[in-house]
Amino acid sequence: MGKRNQRIINILNMISDGVLVFASYYIALFLRFVTFQGHVSIELWAKEYVYLVASFSVVLIGVYYACKMYGSYRFKEKSREIFAILRINGYAIVVLMGFFYLTRVNDFSRGVLFLYWVISSATVILKRMVVRCILWNFRKLGYNQKHVILIGSGHLASQYFQDIQANPQAAVAIDGYVSETENAALGEYLGNYEQLEEILEDHTVDELIVALDPEGIGRISKIIACADKEGVRLSLIPIFNDYFPNRIAVHSIGRSRLIDMRATPLDSPVGAIAKRATDLFGALILIVLTSPIMLITAIGVKLSSPGPILFCQDRIGLNKKPFKMLKFRSMRVNSTENTGWSKNVDPRKTRFGSFIRKCSIDELPQLFNVVKGDMSLVGPRPEVPHYVSQFKEDVPLYLVRQQVRPGMTGWAQINGLRGDTSIEARVEYDIWYIQNWSYWLDIKILFKTAFGGWLNSEVLNK
Repeated sequence: MGKRNQRIINILNMISDGVLVFASYYIALFLRFVTFQGHVSIELWAKEYVYLVASFSVVLIGVYYACKMYGSYRFKEKSREIFAILRINGYAIVVLMGFFYLTRVNDFSRGVLFLYWVISSATVILKRMVVRCILWNFRKLGYNQKHVILIGSGHLASQYFQDIQANPQAAVAIDGYVSETENAALGEYLGNYEQLEEILEDHTVDELIVALDPEGIGRISKIIACADKEGVRLSLIPIFNDYFPNRIAVHSIGRSRLIDMRATPLDSPVGAIAKRATDLFGALILIVLTSPIMLITAIGVKLSSPGPILFCQDRIGLNKKPFKMLKFRSMRVNSTENTGWSKNVDPRKTRFGSFIRKCSIDELPQLFNVVKGDMSLVGPRPEVPHYVSQFKEDVPLYLVRQQVRPGMTGWAQINGLRGDTSIEARVEYDIWYIQNWSYWLDIKILFKTAFGGWLNSEVLNK
């Protein structure tokens, strides 16, 4: 019943998305020419455009389908769905503009296409939020529930049970559990593993959730065979579930399945190329825009104390490779500059150095590190070798940060973790960024950096 209902919802979802995308073009035409200008270009309402917009709508729905935008709403995050729609629609409009250009279609309006993107995205997002709300209320009434039986009664089974209880929007009903030992906290006890076939014959369920602890893993083959015999879908919570990151990748070599425990979105060639291109062009533009500031800063550093203008320090970068990171010198030349931890109140700072550090102007030379490829505009902040050796022993997952290029700013920094702050908290934010990277997340971090993120915590907290 659950699969059939989901299939019907998916079909209705696709049809309604297509209708909204198609209608959005004519709403955009009406707004652009009738509402804003008081007249309309007849050519844009011609039959040929009707066919073109209809074809575009069908292709876009196909792209939605390929990007897995149709399926259960039970475990989808709203924010991810919204950003995915905005991104896909944006790319689609750019492709449509390119099509018009290549086919020499002169009579098209860029204003209409912009409105088309806004309206189609807004209507599809609004419709999906309404559908979410309707389904949520249906599920609260007990409809469209996904009925499952839990296999196991140990740590993993208890964890799954608690997660389902904490997420009622998933609308998963646990009809009971099967195990050799009873656990009152898991609800109704249905029987032991030997009785599983009889239990499945007596209960109509959508899925088995296998959550066996290590000592019960030897039973897995019989449980899978039993589920297949009764035609019941089965999902498996692996015994090393607690060690999994948010994203994993599975690769096959013959009969062997390799689970990549540290797969990231940046493993995709498209994502890596997009990030590197943004870094290169963004850094070059920022070098031009900030060159007057860097010139004034260089003069200020030279006049503030004896020593070089730039401070070159060894830092650990991508794949644990060291590189020379550039900064404007903000401290007096001293013997602990390569190992001494910088603090908000530090007697080694010059007065001018304190100023440029507060505004993060001392970081601007790192734009040249970005152009060279040692750094990225956004990523975990690099650390000196002395502290990397120390932190990798004391802080779990510390060196996972080195799987991406270090950044001039990052997710930890815009959340106030700059300078003399908790290393553990910084690592937690950095790992989250690596596992959840997207082009739009980088844009968000850069935007927040530009409007406040360059200020150190000592300034933000005042």
